[in-house]
Amino acid sequence: MTDIRRTLDAIWRIEGARVVAVLARMVGDVSLAEDLAQEAVADALVQWPESGVPRNAGAWLTAVAKRKAIDSWRRRERLDERYRTIARDLEAHISGEWEPIDDDVLRLIFTACHPVLGRDAQVAMTLRIVGGLASEEIARMFLVGVPTMQQRIVRAKKTLTAARVPFEVPEPEEWSTRLSGVLSVIYLIFTEGYAATSGDRWIRTDLANEALRLGRIVAELAPGEPEVHGLVALMEFQAARFAARIAPDGSPVLLADQDRARWDHGQIARGDAALARADALHRGRANYALQAGIAQCHAHAASVEATDWDRIVLLYEALGELTKNPVVELNRAVAVSMTSGPLAALEIVDRLSAGGALRGSHLLPSVRGELLAKLGRISEARAELTTAAEQVTNERQRAVLLAKAKAL
Repeated sequence: MTDIRRTLDAIWRIEGARVVAVLARMVGDVSLAEDLAQEAVADALVQWPESGVPRNAGAWLTAVAKRKAIDSWRRRERLDERYRTIARDLEAHISGEWEPIDDDVLRLIFTACHPVLGRDAQVAMTLRIVGGLASEEIARMFLVGVPTMQQRIVRAKKTLTAARVPFEVPEPEEWSTRLSGVLSVIYLIFTEGYAATSGDRWIRTDLANEALRLGRIVAELAPGEPEVHGLVALMEFQAARFAARIAPDGSPVLLADQDRARWDHGQIARGDAALARADALHRGRANYALQAGIAQCHAHAASVEATDWDRIVLLYEALGELTKNPVVELNRAVAVSMTSGPLAALEIVDRLSAGGALRGSHLLPSVRGELLAKLGRISEARAELTTAAEQVTNERQRAVLLAKAKAL
């Protein structure tokens, strides 16, 4: 049973969003669609130990969930022409290959990012349904308790149902109220794939690739929005390093130690092209395009030493003014350490710490430990790196931090 559950978890990570999206298109209710999908998962846990895992598990889960929807309609005596049409469609799909419509997942994201929901609720629900993340994982990302996050997701689904939000990509004139949320969600999914917040894997390429695919679709739908192209560029530059970011044993390889010949230079060229499209719209760089500019500096540098750190500091300053995000300020401190030395960077980090920013996050003690080590304050550096290891939730990242502390 343990193996089946592990297999089912892996399948759900990959196929879950598509299963829910197909069901949502069928029943017109995201909350109901997820409930039906979870009932199908429960059936799989009972049947697969006896029958084996189906060759096309996503199709199996979708078909079972569709049958449950139809059974529910039958019980409610709502056997109408819609039911008959869907039933015929179901029979056609059971014996054939599963061919989900790519845009279904995008419709799911746009539905979850409807303005009737607050931004936190939009992101949390999309990460749960589209990203396939557990409530525990999302709670860690938001730095809130698990019960709080579970309640937030349940409330969001009920709100969408009560508001009768249609399962569709809205008309272009409605995009301004949803596009920002959609881009936020896509990038959050990507970042979870780029550096998993928990578990024993450093990178989740399935999530990152799905986010990139969705970003490219949105860019086709909204070619006049520079931030869409900026986000695609950012993801292309970061994904280009995936092959060099992980060692054969699964352990992380930090930027300074990566074999840059293994970076995907075709993908870097696609990032250049996407950022050029953003700039060609002549509306200035905003959040994602500025981050893409930083990633582009790294992508084209022959080494850490040859990186244009002065430009990176300037880009971080612009980004900090725009976002007021403490993580951006922490990253600026890292860049400042390369241009002005670790003492100047430590002053920035200590100001962040004194202000209470990033309390409880491993990021601040991790960077502070690195800077203290460069200044020769070894015992303090070791303590900071140990604290960071205690706070991080990814096993691979914890091992790296502990190894650094031990090596001092």
